[in-house]
Amino acid sequence: MSTVEEIEQAVARLSKDQLAEFRAWYEQFVSDAWDRQIEEDIAAGKLDALADAAIADHQAVRSKRNTPDNQRNPCKPANNAF
Repeated sequence: MSTVEEIEQAVARLSKDQLAEFRAWYEQFVSDAWDRQIEEDIAAGKLDALADAAIADHQAVRSKRNTPDNQRNPCKPANNAF
């Protein structure tokens, strides 16, 4: 049995309260990992081309002002995403 399978079985045995506690811990764990990855990518210059393109679009007046009409929550899929 792999470690992942053992974890899956352990999670399946958690009580409702334990699962809520685990979920909160895991969400923070994933968030911290994401933050570390972004910081590493920034330091390595991996986002420079994207930033340069965004600045160029803005300077060429191809960017849009954030308004309620054009804002979308990046954590929520668009209506046609699934």
